Amino acid sequence: MTGASVDRPEKWGDLAARMGSGAAMVVIGLWGVWMGGHVFHVLVALICGLMVWELVGMLHPATRPVSVQLGGLAGAATLLAVYLPVGFALPILLAPALVGFGQLEKNRTLYMVFAVLVLLSGYGMMAVRDDLGFGWMLWLVTVVVATDVVGYFAGRMIGGPKFWPRVSPKKTWSGTAAGWIGAALVGLAFSINTGASAQLIGVSIALSMASQMGDIAESAVKRKMGVKDSSALIPGHGGLLDRFDGMLGASVFLLIIGQFIGFPPGLG
Repeated sequence: MTGASVDRPEKWGDLAARMGSGAAMVVIGLWGVWMGGHVFHVLVALICGLMVWELVGMLHPATRPVSVQLGGLAGAATLLAVYLPVGFALPILLAPALVGFGQLEKNRTLYMVFAVLVLLSGYGMMAVRDDLGFGWMLWLVTVVVATDVVGYFAGRMIGGPKFWPRVSPKKTWSGTAAGWIGAALVGLAFSINTGASAQLIGVSIALSMASQMGDIAESAVKRKMGVKDSSALIPGHGGLLDRFDGMLGASVFLLIIGQFIGFPPGLG
């Protein structure tokens, strides 16, 4: 009896922290997306700066002053880029990656790739909210969340072969495929309610795959560096990179394909 009473608090000791910080993230995120404009720009810039700070902390823990400097530079670059024409925004977005490449002594290429991914992701999210509005930003977030949540529960309930056990031992093929189905259902729902063509279902599935790639890429970095979380910034959840890894892949993918297809499909 005594053993059971001790084990239970240890097992569920972080539940309150996880629920509290999770609820706070949802409220702040929805508020920022709803407000849009300068409020959303500043929020996204802050998130991008903190993710770059976490990235440097993982790849080169001994350079804490540099991580603060690069994080601040990344946040400022993200915020500045959204107010400039695209031709000027691109070099601003690439600058933190190149500066960090020159300052870090190891894992420089890995830093550069992920820093570019983070800043392009932030720029892509701001572009969706500014150009397409609240509804399509909500679609982007919902696809990523559905991919993660549906995949998580399907993987636990169905199980089966692992997707890539060396990098992400908990991910299964059943969960991966279920994430695509969840994204397809989100695409179908938005297609019906917005008048977009059925192509939105295919785009949602592709976005789901890109989201999973972002998740796997961040897991590979953590595995390489021997860390469980990108930071301890969010109680019970780890870091912002742990929570936004899927959004990195999805928003960058949408930013790229948006240059080649009329988006939203059927409404152009």
